[in-house]
Amino acid sequence: MGTPADPAAGVPATGADAVPAGRPGVTMAVVMRRVALRSPWQPWKWELDAVLPDLGEFGAVPHCLAQDEHGARWLYPGYGVTLFRDEAEGYYLNLTSTAPCWFVLWRMAEEGGQAAVPASDNGEPLPLPVTVTLSYNEAGRWLDAGETVENVPLAPEQLDWLRAYVAEHYRPEPKKRRRPESFKAPEDRARY
Repeated sequence: MGTPADPAAGVPATGADAVPAGRPGVTMAVVMRRVALRSPWQPWKWELDAVLPDLGEFGAVPHCLAQDEHGARWLYPGYGVTLFRDEAEGYYLNLTSTAPCWFVLWRMAEEGGQAAVPASDNGEPLPLPVTVTLSYNEAGRWLDAGETVENVPLAPEQLDWLRAYVAEHYRPEPKKRRRPESFKAPEDRARY
């Protein structure tokens, strides 16, 4: 992976329980925001606010950062993000997109039956981030499965770290020339 970058910037994690030893990875915290809506059917909605480096200063339990009549912000610490060689193409696609980002799969706590998430003061359901990734392909698979996936931009330090990983591990597959159908034997031609 190269030389470790500044861990205070969230790259790469060392000694974090959430990241397997020997693999490049970071531990991140997810911030979810409740936003008030002007709708007679739904008074508010939850959305991804930020993905921050987690060096252990946030503790191990989700907690409310701020809450008022306009919304709330909840922080969920301890999400390990590990880079894998077989996902290098997904990291490459993320880097070459117009805005490289973190992808977060999240659900409402009541849908997943997760009892570990604290309840809000007024008993309203809270969002539960499930996992975080940098792979465009992995996020696409989650979306294809009907999951809620949102994204936030990568910080410059994290972008440099991901670029270094992709430069070292990603090799595009060589394009194979397709032989024209007219040159193939009749039994090898596509049947429609």
